[in-house]
Amino acid sequence: MSTISKKSELTKDSVFPPLLYYRSPEQIEEYRRMPVEDKLRRLEMMAEFFYESMPERNKRISDDFVQGKY
Repeated sequence: MSTISKKSELTKDSVFPPLLYYRSPEQIEEYRRMPVEDKLRRLEMMAEFFYESMPERNKRISDDFVQGKY
């Protein structure tokens, strides 16, 4: 669903070009029509992915926040 925008092409000679996303009006409307359950499922999947890709130290800190230690 996401695509890299044309703006990224302007700097493609760079070693680390910026990662920019573009959503067309049609894609935005498609997302708006999506059932709430599907939106929540996608959000949960993203949160799970980000958690699993965290370094262990960050996971411990995150877990401590969830448990109310801070």
